[in-house]
Amino acid sequence: MHTDDIETLRRLNILQGVKESTFARIITPSFLQSFPAGTVLLRENTPADFLYIVLEGLVEMSAASDSSETVTEILGPVNLFILAAVLNDNVCLQSARTLTPARILMIPAPLIRELLGEDQNFMRAVVFELARAYRRTVKELKKQKLRSGAKRLANWILREYARQEQNVAMRLPFEKRVLASYLGMTPENLSRGFATLAQYGVQASGGSILLSDLPALTGFANPSPLIDGEEPTVMATRGNGGRTERSPAA
Repeated sequence: MHTDDIETLRRLNILQGVKESTFARIITPSFLQSFPAGTVLLRENTPADFLYIVLEGLVEMSAASDSSETVTEILGPVNLFILAAVLNDNVCLQSARTLTPARILMIPAPLIRELLGEDQNFMRAVVFELARAYRRTVKELKKQKLRSGAKRLANWILREYARQEQNVAMRLPFEKRVLASYLGMTPENLSRGFATLAQYGVQASGGSILLSDLPALTGFANPSPLIDGEEPTVMATRGNGGRTERSPAA
C-alpha cells in the first residue's frame, strides 16, 4: 500500500485508537484492491473469508429466494459489510457487487476474530460498528413499513441531492432498476412514483433528475431524523485515560 493509503486507513472508525501492533497486523495481510463496476465480491450462502470496507465507489448488497431477488442496501464510503458473518464465522446472508468502480479493503476474517481478544480498543470499535449497522437496518425497515413508494423515492432523492451537493440537477448514480429494487418497488411502480413527484418539481430524464421546487418536494417527503438522519461517527478511544470521544468521519 502507498503511504497515503495507510494514513487513510488509520482514520477508519474501526481502526482508530487500536494498538500500533494491531494496526500493523491488520495491514500486512490485507488487500486494498480496485474493482471495475459489476464485479461480484461475494455470494450469498458462502463463507465469510474477509471483512470488506468500501473506501471509494458504491457496492450493492442483495439477496435472493426462489425466483425473487432484491437489493437490500447500497453502501458507499466509508462503510464495511458482512461484519456479523465474520465474527460468527458463518456464511454470508447477502451477495455483494460493485455498482461503480470501487476501491475495497479486504481484511482476512480469522485475523478479525483473533484480534478481538487482544486489543480492547479494537473490540470496542467493532461493537460500535455493529450497533451502527443495527440502527441503519432499523431505519431501512421503518422506511419500508411506514412510507409509500412515492415517499421513499422522494426521501431518497433529497438525500442523494444533498450528497451530490447539487443546485438544480442531480445524476442517478446507478440504474433505475437497481433503485427500484432498493426502494422495494417494481420498475413500473418507480415510474409511477416519478410521475407522482412531478407535481413537486421532480423531472426524471435519462440518468438525470431535475428539481425545480425543493421546498415542495421536502414538504411532501416529510423527512424524519429518526428515519433519515445520519448515524453519528463511531466513538473511539485515543489513549485519553479511558475516556471516549467522537471521531471525525473517515
